[in-house]
Amino acid sequence: MQYSHEVENMVCVAKGPNHGPAPIPEEGLWVQSREIQDVSGFTHGVGWCAPQQGACKLSLNVKKGIIEEALVETIGFSGMTHSAAMASEILPGKTILEALNTDLVCDAINTAMRELFLQIVYGRTQSAFSDDGLVIGAGLEDLGKGLRSQVGTMYGTKLKGTRYLEMAEGYVTKMALDANNQVIGYSFVSLGKMTDFIKKGLTPNEAYEKASGKYGRFDEGVKFIDPRVE
Repeated sequence: MQYSHEVENMVCVAKGPNHGPAPIPEEGLWVQSREIQDVSGFTHGVGWCAPQQGACKLSLNVKKGIIEEALVETIGFSGMTHSAAMASEILPGKTILEALNTDLVCDAINTAMRELFLQIVYGRTQSAFSDDGLVIGAGLEDLGKGLRSQVGTMYGTKLKGTRYLEMAEGYVTKMALDANNQVIGYSFVSLGKMTDFIKKGLTPNEAYEKASGKYGRFDEGVKFIDPRVE
């Protein structure tokens, strides 16, 4: 190590107190984190691409500095899904420092990784006060039955009003309107459940009926519209 002439000529002053890093909460413990392997936690982060055309929700389960589980959910343009596929293969097995410095191609995923890194190393994880953290596989719980991301897609114009396209329950097939043309409910089909029924041997029509449902005061509707056509 090289020192400047000015530093070389300085008088040496002894260092006093040295308390080390402040403890952070990690999986039910208070940890003084000095090395990457000192860090554990399960949490989520959200990132966005440069033109803010798309977004990524990234969930990581980190044990002793190593990413053991990764859930990558994206919304926006088609290229993001391909980057997400790559990220789900690359991230597990890396340390969180390696992952932070890995080019995950999509800006949104890279940004989500940055946000996650900050949460994890500062002890702000979802599992900070959970004994032993969360099991590997906990990320799938966010998806629910059918293992599909919960997506809300709505569209509206001043001229024609709102259109519900997709809710947490599934793909919206009809919107129910009252006498004042106000929304009072909707019908939907859960595409994840429908696909599972088909895989189990049901015909597409049987699966469609079994995976369909309705919400709100749908049956009281005066008018029913297809939000994608009408």
